Amino acid sequence: MTTSKTSESSAAAPLLDLQALVVAVRRRRRLWCSMALLGLLVGAAVAVVLPPPPTAVTKVLVVHQEDQPNDTGTLIRTDVELLGTTRIAGKARKFLKSPEKPEDFMRDYRGTGLTNNLLQIDVTGDSDAEAVARAKALADAFVADHVKRMREAAKAEARALLDQRDRMRNELAKVNKAIGDRSPESDPKASASIESLFARRAELTARIADFDQRAEEARIGTPQLIAGTQIVDAPRAVRHSLPKAAATNAAIGLALGLVLGLAVAAVGAVVADRPVLRREIAANLGASVIAELRRAPRRPARLWQRRRNRAARERLTATLARTVRGSAEPVSLLELGCARSTSVIALDLARVLAAEGPVVIIDDLPGLQRAHRGQKPGGPDVVGVERAAAVPHQVRRLGVGSVAPGTAWTGLPGLGTQTVLVVRAGHGSAAWLHTVARQLADLLIPVIGVVLIDPDPRDRTDGTLWDGLDTALRGHNERLARENVTGRLSTERPSWAVRVPDIDQEAR
Repeated sequence: MTTSKTSESSAAAPLLDLQALVVAVRRRRRLWCSMALLGLLVGAAVAVVLPPPPTAVTKVLVVHQEDQPNDTGTLIRTDVELLGTTRIAGKARKFLKSPEKPEDFMRDYRGTGLTNNLLQIDVTGDSDAEAVARAKALADAFVADHVKRMREAAKAEARALLDQRDRMRNELAKVNKAIGDRSPESDPKASASIESLFARRAELTARIADFDQRAEEARIGTPQLIAGTQIVDAPRAVRHSLPKAAATNAAIGLALGLVLGLAVAAVGAVVADRPVLRREIAANLGASVIAELRRAPRRPARLWQRRRNRAARERLTATLARTVRGSAEPVSLLELGCARSTSVIALDLARVLAAEGPVVIIDDLPGLQRAHRGQKPGGPDVVGVERAAAVPHQVRRLGVGSVAPGTAWTGLPGLGTQTVLVVRAGHGSAAWLHTVARQLADLLIPVIGVVLIDPDPRDRTDGTLWDGLDTALRGHNERLARENVTGRLSTERPSWAVRVPDIDQEAR
């Protein structure tokens, strides 16, 4: 039955839990907020440190012989590409009398087709005056080149038409000669031949007249194209506003930094696989979340925050006190990522239990986060794990230790035969939480509850596993079997499974 439940739950688990991902990204808001702020500062700094070079702009009206109302912009795109050629750049360089190479000059300007017949030229220079001079030279060079191409095209078309006309005239002269050489005869065949020559002469005459007219139209159309192509907006320097540029760059940097920060936070959350939701932590540890508490602040809290923290700690202490009173065996508090909060919880719990009898805290916390650092005069006794054997059996023991990586697992039974895990949300990976549950089960130390430190304020998931002992804690089942405790585990809510709300949730 247990195997089927486990397989069903694993099969129903999604490949990527979006809710957990959102919570993990939100918890890493310092990262993406810092990157967004860094992007904003970098964008503003770029606008100040690297201002845009002096720029001039001009607009040229370009008239094409092939202009059509339904043109999709092909002609103006061709003009833009022609502007970026060494021929135009070389002519502009000659106008400026500059020794710069055309290839180098081409990097300092660009053309943009605004409409089918309007071309905008943007040019940069070392100063506003130089940029304006370059823009004028480029516009003049482009107009001159365009006019030259139009004239050459018109001359070539007119020359081709006139050549056709001259060929028609030569043929007409031959036809006229053939007609003059014929003598009037009464032969019907001769009369038909003369009539065909006259028809051919009329056709040649009409075609000659047509070629003359078309050649004349080609000549007349060229002046209109030349007059229409001109500079319509004189070259002028573009004024740059430093505050506007800084604001624009800062906004772009803010957006890019925010997107990059969110991406890094999301990828890091997926790779790290650190559970943050109550249901995930409870499922990985195989024990119910019996209480929640905000992490002990490192800075002095405000007055109302101190009151809320004190009320939450009192409720947590009352919950743990009920849990410890209901156990006939020593209970330990084992921390994972929250040694400071665990030491505070242990001292508060020991003070409450001291009213019912003597209590000794067996302190095995690592480093400087030892429980006796927060001890007040007249409080419970705190001894090290090396002096635990000297504590009388009639004195209630409360062990405090750690299950962080590097823990000496064999020393945990000396702290207590049952334990309450104090876990900081998002600190341990899923693999390590499984390791903790497995090691405690192998040591026959049942987990009677989990205290979640620094939970997500918006977490609405259920972290209580009423049948958690039946499905996860192998060691506890073995202990029950050894003590000949039979019968099915009750699925009713235990008296100690009281959830201490988060400060923010309490405020709501």
